[in-house]
Amino acid sequence: MLDTLRQLGHFFLRCVRYFGEFLLFALQAIKLLFDRPPFFRETVAQMYQIGVRSLPLIGLAGLSIGIVMGMQTIDILRKFGATQYVAAVVGLSMVKELGPVITALLVAGRAGSGISAELGSMLVTRQIDALKVLAINPLKFLATTRIVACILVLPLLTALADFLGIMGGMFVGVTQAGIQYQAYILKTLDFIRITDFIPGLIKAMVFGFIIGTVACHEGFKVQGGTEGVGRATTGAVVLSSVMILISDVYMTKILLTLWPETG
Repeated sequence: MLDTLRQLGHFFLRCVRYFGEFLLFALQAIKLLFDRPPFFRETVAQMYQIGVRSLPLIGLAGLSIGIVMGMQTIDILRKFGATQYVAAVVGLSMVKELGPVITALLVAGRAGSGISAELGSMLVTRQIDALKVLAINPLKFLATTRIVACILVLPLLTALADFLGIMGGMFVGVTQAGIQYQAYILKTLDFIRITDFIPGLIKAMVFGFIIGTVACHEGFKVQGGTEGVGRATTGAVVLSSVMILISDVYMTKILLTLWPETG
């Protein structure tokens, strides 16, 4: 019993220490955002790497989720003779929850792992030390630019996933439920308003901050050579995913309070 309690205590202390280091790292990266030079070119390059190169994956995921949601929803609504409401169910599910969460998890797996591996390799091969010799702040040049890029591209990728998810639901509604595509679009517009997108996009920005900060933090604290790079890559994906899911619970509650009609 004492050993178990001791192990739980050590685990709790490690968690507190890690989140303390993570918070200090995030605050320092945010502070450097307002320092010169701004490194616009590096930020745009990271937006391309994180955002544009993730488009095929996010598009495929959004479309497939919309199709599956449509099939499952139609099967349930058919029992109640309400298949015309499939547009509302699929659209609101994508916009409010599935779009931002699935997009964030996929970007964490694809781009977050790449960021941590890249920064970890640069640390191991002394490239970060070379930046210091050139009087370039490595935290601002490497971390802040990537965090900002994640924050900016996640809402755009989420909007793409939302749109393709709705299109996937419409495809199923037209082909399996016999709904006219004009009626499907009108029903979607009846139930989904512009304000319904706000909570999902806010979530996407927060998820982008989490992905960028966790990935950069894991990359900058690599130890143990190439083996440490592998651990950092795995840790970035796992921690990002866990923090995304936990933060989603709290943000949903907060946004339901702020937007009671939109969630």
